[in-house]
Amino acid sequence: MHEWALAEAVVNAAVEFSDKEGLKKVKEVTVKVGELQDVDRKIFRFALSQLEPDKLKDATFHLVTVKAKLSCHVCGNSWLFRKDKYDEEVSEAMHFVPEMAHTYIKCPKCGSPDFEIAEGRGVWLESIKGVK
Repeated sequence: MHEWALAEAVVNAAVEFSDKEGLKKVKEVTVKVGELQDVDRKIFRFALSQLEPDKLKDATFHLVTVKAKLSCHVCGNSWLFRKDKYDEEVSEAMHFVPEMAHTYIKCPKCGSPDFEIAEGRGVWLESIKGVK
């Protein structure tokens, strides 16, 4: 399950950042999760709660979804990805190999599969609040 690996990376990055900033205790961590990352939030939250070192104990984790925005290289059209247009098998394929999106998704304006994922991919720390 990649949720555990992602949670471990988030916790490690939060601790590293808080150490660098001289925070004694972390109160809030805001994590942005790209829609195409297809993270199971329940598992991810559970993993975060289990991996909390003392510095993050009792910290509140805010998970914010970043919608997937795609941009066509051929015609310049930009559009939002709609997960509900694809069945579970397709979603699963894109979940494990995001580059597979080009096999299933086409520009709604010109039909080209040549697009970039402008937003909505990855997991990153947006902010950390704590006490010095």
